[in-house]
Amino acid sequence: MILIDGKKTSSDIKSEIAARVAEIKVEGGKTPHLAAILVGNDGASQTYVNAKVKACEFCGFESTLVRLEETISEEELLKVVEDINENPEIDGLIVQLPLPKHISVEKVTNKIKPEKDVDGFTPANVGRMALNWPAYVAATPYGIVELLKRYEIETSGKNCVVIGRSHIVGSPMSILMARNGYPGNATVTLTHSRTKNLEEIARSADILIVALGKPHFVTADMVKPGAVVIDVGIHRIEDASKKSGFRLVGDVKFDEVSEVASAITPVPGGVGPMTIASLLYNTLLAAEKKVYG
Repeated sequence: MILIDGKKTSSDIKSEIAARVAEIKVEGGKTPHLAAILVGNDGASQTYVNAKVKACEFCGFESTLVRLEETISEEELLKVVEDINENPEIDGLIVQLPLPKHISVEKVTNKIKPEKDVDGFTPANVGRMALNWPAYVAATPYGIVELLKRYEIETSGKNCVVIGRSHIVGSPMSILMARNGYPGNATVTLTHSRTKNLEEIARSADILIVALGKPHFVTADMVKPGAVVIDVGIHRIEDASKKSGFRLVGDVKFDEVSEVASAITPVPGGVGPMTIASLLYNTLLAAEKKVYG
């Protein structure tokens, strides 16, 4: 059984990006610059944004963190986004989710210029990705694709089952795995909470991608022997034996599924670390104008 190590792979990618940024600086080119907007004081969001800022520093990027009060109006936030859109020094912009309930995620996302949308969430980038045009692919799907590529996992002609249909992971993964290219050319089944005979469909998968958001949902009896299993979920569950009082688990029951699978991502240390590496990669593309020119 191969353990698909996202922690090591993300570290490799960040080192590759750092090397390219060093070259850009020697050539007298523009240093990539990522801006992040954080609204409110959500603890998980702050931790995640801080990790992004630290990763920018490692790669030699410039970064700007804009902290805004939770009480900011939608109109005021849209103005902040607009100002960053028009700032030629900033290559990429992310607005950390979740946003306060009085602000429309749709409106804010749509306000971001597609060429600065390094999260890959705007309709323009989602559409370009679906058409297999150059695009900023959302960080988690891009991270999964990169893991499959770097571990040389064959996808052509394989049965791929995706559990979960979110716009952030499940739906784009189904498109990426079906596209004409590598990784891709798989026969894809997209399943969700209304799917009948889900267990049976899951057992048909050569590649099983699980992004449902339910801890330990996939058990060994749902996995075909020799399948490749990608676990996108991450959950805190109470564990008195841990100093923190909790441990992290995925959507897949790792202990038993790892006995059946030929390759599997762990939680933590699998898909999760790849998201920031993917975001940095998109920002590098933006700085070098390799998507929109």
